[in-house]
Amino acid sequence: MEMLNLSLPANNRFATDYLAQTPDIQQFFHYRYQEASDYIERVEELKKRSFLRQEVAEHIEFFMDRFPSSPQVKHSIEKLKNEDSVVVIGGQQAGVLTGPLYTIHKVISIIVLANQKEKELGIPVVPVFWIAGEDHDYMEVNHVFAEVDKRIKKVTYPEVVFEKKMVSDIRIDKVKCFTWVEKIIETFGETDHTKELLSFAHKAIEQSETFVDFFAFIIMEMFKEFGLLIIDSGNKKLRSLESSFFIRQITDNKKMTEVVFNQQQKLKQFGFSQAIEINENAANIFYYDEVTQSRILLEFQPETNLFVGKNGSIQFSFDTLIEIASGQPERLSNNVVTRPLMQEWLFPTLAFIAGPGEIAYWSELKQVFEHFQIKMPPIVPRLNITLLERSVETDIHELGWDLNEVIRDGITKLRALFIDSVKDPDLAQHFLYLKMELTKQYHSILAKSEPIDKGLLPLIKKNEAILLKQIQFIETKIEESIEKKHEVILQKMDRVGNSLRPSGSPQERVLNPFYFFNKYGFGLVGQLTKLDYQFDGNHKVIKI
Repeated sequence: MEMLNLSLPANNRFATDYLAQTPDIQQFFHYRYQEASDYIERVEELKKRSFLRQEVAEHIEFFMDRFPSSPQVKHSIEKLKNEDSVVVIGGQQAGVLTGPLYTIHKVISIIVLANQKEKELGIPVVPVFWIAGEDHDYMEVNHVFAEVDKRIKKVTYPEVVFEKKMVSDIRIDKVKCFTWVEKIIETFGETDHTKELLSFAHKAIEQSETFVDFFAFIIMEMFKEFGLLIIDSGNKKLRSLESSFFIRQITDNKKMTEVVFNQQQKLKQFGFSQAIEINENAANIFYYDEVTQSRILLEFQPETNLFVGKNGSIQFSFDTLIEIASGQPERLSNNVVTRPLMQEWLFPTLAFIAGPGEIAYWSELKQVFEHFQIKMPPIVPRLNITLLERSVETDIHELGWDLNEVIRDGITKLRALFIDSVKDPDLAQHFLYLKMELTKQYHSILAKSEPIDKGLLPLIKKNEAILLKQIQFIETKIEESIEKKHEVILQKMDRVGNSLRPSGSPQERVLNPFYFFNKYGFGLVGQLTKLDYQFDGNHKVIKI
């Protein structure tokens, strides 16, 4: 494998400025992710705090017991119990078949940074992946994109979920799931690895009950040799460890909302838009209704001193909600404001691996962390990776295109320029003149017909539209013939686009890793994870 570094702009201005570590941006964070001294400082800060190391490690060991494991995983669990250990952590929703490639890139980022920091700092550093199983946005995780009839199309999982269930609670129909996965893999084409991949998918589905199980099984099969630990934020047994932290959140809910607003106003002064949607009555906590299996976001009503669900469906006094947090913490779950806090209370976090959107919303939480007298960990942008197949690289070379331009902008403009270059410009002018002349003559006919019979005007306009449509029909047919004549080149262009910039979006946000597993085997992940990465903000192009 060969790795290239490309300097590409981030998805948004905030992320671009963060990668550059500008002074304006840095004031919204406690640590600089590229400074070695800041990690030493972070370790010293963590030494002054206490964590439920034994309890969390035992919970993770229990949770992971049904997933693929290894001696490295067991070693990581033991390391987590060590009083000197820290973790590198990041998370994502449990997408079907892992979701887009960037989920895998995030896990690779966690493992690579943990290994690097363990060597640099000389202390145990454990890679941890936080599965956001408490999220209820099923529409974000129930599909993959695949190439169908040479076009990238969204292929949705067949089961519909109407309730706002946590992903951890959404069960899979094993027969439907395997049939669907089988059809997805069929779109990739049969290779030497297809049979093995189908066998693995079948095994993963058979041993899974929920979306989270299916996701976790795949992730651990890919990364077990690297000692990765996983945790499901939606797991009810985890709630017993979070009980006291829920109480702190409930007690200080008004102050948390207030300081988020304050931080957002500071960011607004520098021209940055709001990343977290929050209103002045937000309680920043969900209540889980076991009857409907749905999460209900609570708000605090100062006039009644009650915590109230949407449309007044439920309501709790302060004392009642505290009792729930104490005795039934599985009924509660975090939102975008409190999830980072809960993660920070549970784990001695050396660094958090974040995508562009996450970096923006963490910047709005600085004062929340300060309110609880702790600091945010260094926020490290995950690795941005594009996988470049050798056949696609050959296509780019033969087309005379620039790789950087294709990955940055896609092929739409380049394809249009090529089609324009093979068109007959005189023919295009003839069609333009014909349509202009037809319109001109019909305007004259309309003007002369009106005094004779106004009732004829709709008929004349309809006749004009029919003729213009016929001219457009002939023009389109000629364009189709031109494309047919240059079909080989255009198909080559489309192959490049579908691979590197599918549907005009970055590869890692659209393509599913199973396409690459089907073509190159499951061992591809191990090869990618072992590469020598630098967290320098550059885009990584890996030739496979």
